Amino acid sequence: MARLAFVGLGNMGTGMALRLIDAGHTVTVWNRTAGAADSLIAAGATLAESPAEAFSAEVVFSMLAHDRAAEAVFTPDVLSQAAPGTIHVNMATVSVAAADRLSALHESAGVGYVAAPVLGLPKVAAAGQLNIVAAGDPLTLAQVAPYLDLLGKRTWPIGQTPSMANLVKIGVNYNIIHAIQALAESVTLLENGGVAGNDFLAILTDVAFTGTIYPGYGRLISEKLYSPSFPVVLGLKDLTLAEQAAEQNGTVLMSAPVLRDAFEKALADPELAELDWSAVAEVTRKLSSASAVAHDTDNTEG
Repeated sequence: MARLAFVGLGNMGTGMALRLIDAGHTVTVWNRTAGAADSLIAAGATLAESPAEAFSAEVVFSMLAHDRAAEAVFTPDVLSQAAPGTIHVNMATVSVAAADRLSALHESAGVGYVAAPVLGLPKVAAAGQLNIVAAGDPLTLAQVAPYLDLLGKRTWPIGQTPSMANLVKIGVNYNIIHAIQALAESVTLLENGGVAGNDFLAILTDVAFTGTIYPGYGRLISEKLYSPSFPVVLGLKDLTLAEQAAEQNGTVLMSAPVLRDAFEKALADPELAELDWSAVAEVTRKLSSASAVAHDTDNTEG
């Protein structure tokens, strides 16, 4: 069994770290809020006093929320204290630019670095059914592959430059963002015409779209079930990453400004800001309701 570490114990990280513990590995954990580690310590993990202590492990996995958190934790000082041969597998969704900076820092410190962002929600992570997009040195990827197999149902090697994996994750999330907005507009259009959202959803997903995105998010939007498994603020973060990546490689994303406006309106609305990112659909509903009132007023006055 290997000596592993896990840094970042949010909803995703906790379930992933537990899978490594349950597989019999010796796992050291660290989180900025120490109390988040309690359940893992009860399951057999050891609490590290600092990120540097976590880097005494053979392989360090991490799942931090965004660029700022990752770059605040994985500093040159922390990496300089890593044990010889240590590999860091960064499973967070970060920007392409941050991924490049982190890769360079690890290379300078002599620490192996793999970007392995994941596709899936916390319950999928806890079940070990994630899809994992991985990029880095092929030999390093081969060393961590057995652990990735514990964390996901499939690992997708995408190239030798770590940030390529982050670009793929950004692209996937950008498509999900579009799907959410398309569902919001379609469901609202049908509702405003007197058709039940769930009836439309059943037709749409049987005839045109299958899989998890349309049935899953379609139901959340149709029934307004916006439990916060992935908050609006992180949806805006993923949209921002797509915009940054597009600027970096010269791509024009024509719908991005419209999507940004919808997400910013959702964050500014106290009723929506803390909900799941699919609650951005309510921005369309509210705008449509206001437009309908104005239309009726104009007709009455006419």
